[in-house]
Amino acid sequence: MSAKNKKTSKKETNIPRIIVGTSETKLLESDLGNAFRFVLSEREKNPVLEIPGTPTIYIVTIKEEDTTYKTKEKARQAGSALASILKRRSISSINISNKLKKAEWFLCFIEGLLLGAYAFRKYKTTKENSLFEKFEHDCDFLNEKDLEELLNIVYATEFARDLVNETPQYLDAVTFANEIKEDIIKCGAKAEILGKKQIESLKMGGVLAVNRGSVHPPTFTILEWKPKNAKNKKPVVLVGKGVVYDTGGLDIKTGGSMATMKCDMAGAAAVAGTTLAIAKNKLPVHIVALIPATDNRPSGNAYAAGDVITMHNGKTVEVLNTDAEGRMILADALSYAQKYNPELVIDMATLTGAAVRAIGDIGIVAMGNVDENCMNELKTSGNHVYERIAEMPFWEEYGEMIKSEIADIKNIGGATAGQITAGKFLEHFTKYPWIHLDIAGPAFLDKASHYRPSGGTGVGVRLLYNFIKNKYVTNQTKK
Repeated sequence: MSAKNKKTSKKETNIPRIIVGTSETKLLESDLGNAFRFVLSEREKNPVLEIPGTPTIYIVTIKEEDTTYKTKEKARQAGSALASILKRRSISSINISNKLKKAEWFLCFIEGLLLGAYAFRKYKTTKENSLFEKFEHDCDFLNEKDLEELLNIVYATEFARDLVNETPQYLDAVTFANEIKEDIIKCGAKAEILGKKQIESLKMGGVLAVNRGSVHPPTFTILEWKPKNAKNKKPVVLVGKGVVYDTGGLDIKTGGSMATMKCDMAGAAAVAGTTLAIAKNKLPVHIVALIPATDNRPSGNAYAAGDVITMHNGKTVEVLNTDAEGRMILADALSYAQKYNPELVIDMATLTGAAVRAIGDIGIVAMGNVDENCMNELKTSGNHVYERIAEMPFWEEYGEMIKSEIADIKNIGGATAGQITAGKFLEHFTKYPWIHLDIAGPAFLDKASHYRPSGGTGVGVRLLYNFIKNKYVTNQTKK
């Protein structure tokens, strides 16, 4: 993506011109000619108006809402609406004339424009409309470093989307780990991929159990960004569920749900994308990311309901459902995270259907043992990037639902509160401040929603980046 700050005269180019403002923005008749009155009467009804000519002019109107974060989301949605038109018209380059009064609104408009222009086309054999590639703008009060930061965040979000959209015949655990490592090391971050023998030596029984039905070996990837000027003495550790394809194992999925299970590594993709964004933008914060990865398939050697598995921390788990595999591999990674003496650990996973049934694909289910201030900071970041947080109760009674008669715990609870009992399972492997994020709803969409495409959305990258930057770098989370 190419972006430049350049005031463009009408005589200079035939590239389409975008005028972006709010309903309060004063438009000049000299800019719009005979379309002036039409635009004045219609712009509040339509976020994007197209005025044919040389060049074509697009009037983008952003509705001001009662809160900053809602207005920012309207700006993203307006940018996405414009992106849809640009894709249909095969327009790859535009000039943007900014009439917005706040730089953050303009940045959000650009964010929605770029994220809305995304498409996964790796396997298309027919030529389609060209994608939006570059823009020029005249927003003089915009800090170009802020724009560069945004471009890197968008890149990282789309990196995560690409991983989620990849096909299971290509993206086994080893390929997944290598794809992540290739991009991460380009930014100066470290990446280490542990293979099956190393995982065995670490006694990660959860990862090894889930992997038993696969013909491909598991991996455990460790990413680290540790600049000399890091502001946190102890690292923030991110943990992502990396089930690259989930059949459910012997408790095989039914009803067509298997068709989208290439997305079951979206948590790992988001964690990798967050680390990538932090490294590309050189944030002064120490980050470690842990990514256990495998597929979950049935075979004569697959782990089975009734098995008892000894985990990395020595706890024993009675398996009652092989389709509750994500928590098994996350548990080993969460236990391993203890070696870093972390300040905070956040895990992210497409973990439960119960999370989807609770809040749909609108938001992210959260729970954990952190104090109220920390959870509120995460919620504030969620509001501002519009990856909103729904905190679940985490009462000790839910822990009673996963007690086992033959092992320390069992890997599923009862018929209710499945998203919470999954969190209670993970809690057994944490001895530090910890937040669990279940992204099962918004990680993969059947139908596009504004700048969130159908397929992988990259949810979590923007949330975690915003949260980590505000908490550990700027220390000024906006309310």
